[in-house]
Amino acid sequence: MTPTCYTIIDTPIGKLLLVSRDEKLTRIEFHGGEETLASARDWLPERAPFAEAVRQFKLYFSGKLRAFKLPLAPEGTPFQCATWDALLTIPYGETRSYSQIASAIGRPRAVRAVGAANGRNPLSIVVPCHRVIGSNGDLTGFGGGLEVKRRLLELEGSLTQGLGFRG
Repeated sequence: MTPTCYTIIDTPIGKLLLVSRDEKLTRIEFHGGEETLASARDWLPERAPFAEAVRQFKLYFSGKLRAFKLPLAPEGTPFQCATWDALLTIPYGETRSYSQIASAIGRPRAVRAVGAANGRNPLSIVVPCHRVIGSNGDLTGFGGGLEVKRRLLELEGSLTQGLGFRG
């Protein structure tokens, strides 16, 4: 079995923990300390497997990349994976509501379950859960915090000077 590797990168929104196995990203987390790493003693600190991800994150944060093209391997239930796949269809610069995502996966009444799956997205930013907002246009929960969500949406142009969202 291929070992799980990780690295921590600095970005304009803080440190991100990148985790991969078999040359595929399995997790991207906002890294606030060593607590995540303490539970992953068998992970190897490696920078080389993440060269392309680091390159794409730099382009994204400089406004030059609109869609990541990285090998991904998120682990989740079939419902979670369907939700995450739907997130990948939200274009850069646009947002969707939880209700719209629920309808997109053929489960229009599963709005809360979509919210829960969105909250468990293991590949933050690359699988753009930050593009999902409340039906009334309000920013809602985000693993990196609402200020980070706001900054990502501003970077992508879907939040225009507090006047609302495009999408």
